[in-house]
Amino acid sequence: MTAITDLEIFARVARTGNMSAAGREMGLSPAVVSKRVSLLEERLNVRLFQRTTRQLTLTETGEGYFKRVVDILNLIEEAENFVNRRNTTPRGLLKVTAPTSFSRLHIAPFLPAFAEKYPEIELEFHLTDNFVDIIREGFDLAIRIGELQDSSLVQRKLAADTRVICASPKYLANGTVGIPTSLADLDFHNCLSAGAQDYWRLEGPDGQHQLRVKGNIRSNSFEFMRDVLLSGLGLGLRSTWDIGPELKSGALQVVLPEYRGSANAAIYAVYPCRDFMPEKVNVFIEYLAGLYGPEPYWNQGLELPVGDGRTAAKPARKKAAADA
Repeated sequence: MTAITDLEIFARVARTGNMSAAGREMGLSPAVVSKRVSLLEERLNVRLFQRTTRQLTLTETGEGYFKRVVDILNLIEEAENFVNRRNTTPRGLLKVTAPTSFSRLHIAPFLPAFAEKYPEIELEFHLTDNFVDIIREGFDLAIRIGELQDSSLVQRKLAADTRVICASPKYLANGTVGIPTSLADLDFHNCLSAGAQDYWRLEGPDGQHQLRVKGNIRSNSFEFMRDVLLSGLGLGLRSTWDIGPELKSGALQVVLPEYRGSANAAIYAVYPCRDFMPEKVNVFIEYLAGLYGPEPYWNQGLELPVGDGRTAAKPARKKAAADA
């Protein structure tokens, strides 16, 4: 097959009628231009130019070839412009996979403002609490929560994921087991876990702990286990983005407040590659990062453990507006 560069050289020579002029435009020596044109003619087994000491003109075959080469080069330029526009202008289909509860609470309410700001982006969400291979499944972006393992994917932290041990007043009022006052007391409590949450990774004044907990109810649905927790059937290790309003209202209470979930847990945007990232992906990530920030709005007004036995009172701040 003929290289695109040879077609470009041929077209430049045909337009200028001069190999030296074509070479200057392309940053090539006249000798290189002449050699590439000769090789092209040999490959096609046809003469494209009539050469004299004073001028260079296209043959009849060369004229027909030139018209078709110009069409090809124009199509290539159009294709490159199409890609450049899609990479530099936020547009096109954006496929996102994200956890169900988090999406419902902290993405969906802000989508109207995002759609108004970027009307040329079409959003497709796949909501699941399970791990999704975004490369194999063809997603542009994943929102993942927890402690991520090293991988070839690019990870952008959007916000901290603060987790506290909590229960409803109804469960804590049960005189059978009482309110736990140490991690050892958790052995006597019904600890509710969702998915593969077999261990609770905790941090406190005495360092880090990994506790294997047990309970009589399990589910792959974090939303279902949240409702079970609220109904008074046990203790749970839950994220403040999930139960912030219930903590403020008293529907849930923090127990063992000197402990929190691992500080390495966070809310991340995960995508395949940093290079040539489409602008539609970039603006969505930046939009979410701007909404949550280093101090997420769902933590405002809560006294939260910082992992070393102290608590940090989060100053009240106006909740991020949907049109931020």
